[in-house]
Amino acid sequence: MAESLDMEELLTAFRKFAVHGDTKATGKELNGKNWAKLCKDCKIVDVKNVTSTDVDIVFSKFFVMNQCSDSSGPPKSSRVVTYEEFRRALEELAPKRFKGQSKDEALQSMFKLVEGREPTNVGVTKMSKTAAVDRLTDTARYTGSHKERFDETGKGRGREGREEIVENTDMWERTGMPGRTTPRPKRNKMTGSSTTC
Repeated sequence: MAESLDMEELLTAFRKFAVHGDTKATGKELNGKNWAKLCKDCKIVDVKNVTSTDVDIVFSKFFVMNQCSDSSGPPKSSRVVTYEEFRRALEELAPKRFKGQSKDEALQSMFKLVEGREPTNVGVTKMSKTAAVDRLTDTARYTGSHKERFDETGKGRGREGREEIVENTDMWERTGMPGRTTPRPKRNKMTGSSTTC
């Protein structure tokens, strides 16, 4: 019973990492990027025994085996492994990660590293809450032309706040040009003097 719960937690962790960062993922296949993230986040990769290169080699090995076994169907467009291949990859990495243990103990230790884990979002940019940022982004303190770009609530006015928008007036309809009562003078290319039409 406890072993089946552990396998369910392992499957749950596999699915969480499989859909991480991909809105179209179904959770049934794990790509190489997420495999490397799983190994890093679950502390499978350590500096001494298992490196990121080892992780990539194991993934490539099972990816190639997957390609050979699926030769009857169309070739896959991306590098992915299924849950069963994922478990076999963990089995291959376990003795290398836990050198002093037997194969079964190493495998159980490897499963315990992964069970119930989720992808971490380390290094994600967060909004700063310092006084300097608050002061610089407070629209009530803006002056001059910048003040015209925001309404009383602090919401931007868009194009209306940046440009002077010309209204269709009587003069516009008569001359076709805003603010002009007479046609624009034309320059004579030969003499350089300007004449009106």
